[in-house]
Amino acid sequence: MILHTDVVGDGEPLVFLHTGLQTGKTDFDKQREYFSSKYQVISPDLRGHGESPSDDLDDYFIQAADDLAETLSSLEIQRAHIAGCSFGALVAIFLAKRHPEFVRTLAISGVTPVKPENWKSMNEEESKFRTNLLNDEETCAYFDSLHGEGWQRFIYMGEDDDWYPFEAIRSIQTLTMPILYVIGEGLEHEIHGLLDYKEQSDSVHTAVLPFASHLVHTEQPDLYNKTLEVFLSNCES
Repeated sequence: MILHTDVVGDGEPLVFLHTGLQTGKTDFDKQREYFSSKYQVISPDLRGHGESPSDDLDDYFIQAADDLAETLSSLEIQRAHIAGCSFGALVAIFLAKRHPEFVRTLAISGVTPVKPENWKSMNEEESKFRTNLLNDEETCAYFDSLHGEGWQRFIYMGEDDDWYPFEAIRSIQTLTMPILYVIGEGLEHEIHGLLDYKEQSDSVHTAVLPFASHLVHTEQPDLYNKTLEVFLSNCES
């Protein structure tokens, strides 16, 4: 499917892929403002989010990556810089593996490529938090305004311990494009993932941002922007 997409600025295409239950407009706003003076910033709503509604969430990350490739093709974009966080970073990795011809560089954050030993308890705790959102009228009204009906399916998706695609994202050895993996210092399992990715390929560049955790682009937007800017500048030179 072709995704609803907002495009601002001129220059080389730079795609930002939002986190789960956000949209292209509500996430990466600081980055869109910062980079649109130099790049053509592309902000799609991923499958089932915002103005890209879909009742088909099976094989989600495969379909979402294929959606993005189809959308870039419809925009007549042959190659783009791809940046994503968390849910969006997973889609970005799937895109790089399934459609590498579209990916000039890959910048990811908020992913866990190595399955933690305590994953089951971690996911149970996170699932309880997400389920509690369904009991908050204000939160539900907010997500209703973003996505309309059906966004709750992403909450239920996370209740399955096998929802996270560890096996699919663990290996990046086949990827040849420059990769930037940005993490916050606050999550041990993401630090382990950074070290694992760095050992796999010389094309992986890494950054650990202080006073940040899972959502580095919102927790430390200025540092994230500068880090991404340096990465892109070096890849273009």
